[in-house]
Amino acid sequence: MPAWYGERVAAIRLDQVNLVVRDVPASRAFYSRLGLDFGAEPDPVWDAHHVSARHDDVAVDLDLDSTTFAARWDRGWPGGTGVVLGCKVDGRDEVDALVSKLSAEGVPVQQEPYDAFWGARYAVVTDPDGNAVGIMSPVDPALRRDEPPPS
Repeated sequence: MPAWYGERVAAIRLDQVNLVVRDVPASRAFYSRLGLDFGAEPDPVWDAHHVSARHDDVAVDLDLDSTTFAARWDRGWPGGTGVVLGCKVDGRDEVDALVSKLSAEGVPVQQEPYDAFWGARYAVVTDPDGNAVGIMSPVDPALRRDEPPPS
C-alpha cells in the first residue's frame, strides 16, 4: 500500500459529482424523471454540454457534462463517460499544495492545478482504482471569464 494511504492530507469536503455522459439532454430527462430539478428552461447554448441539478437541501451538487466538455476542464480526461468526484478545499493555495503533496507521494495527477474559467482553482487526481477526483477552491467571481461551449 502507498505510504500516503489512509493519511489525511488536508481539510477537504465532498462537494459535487460530475457525471460525464454521452448525451446530456437524454441524461437530464432521465434524472428529471427520478425527481431531480434542472430548471424549467434549458439553456440553448450550454444544454448539450453542461447542466446542474438545483437543490436547497442537499450538500452535494450533481452536474451532467458532455464528453467533449469534460476534456475542456480536465485536459487529462481519458475520454468516454465516467464520474468525477468533486472535492472542495478552503483556498486557492490549498489546491496547489494538496496536489503537490499527493503527486510527490505517487498519486497520479490527471489535470495539474489551473485557474478555471468559472473562477476557481482546479485540479484532478486519480484514486487507486483510476477514478477521477477533482479538487477545487471556492469560486472567486472576479476571476470568472467567458468560455464558449464545446463545438
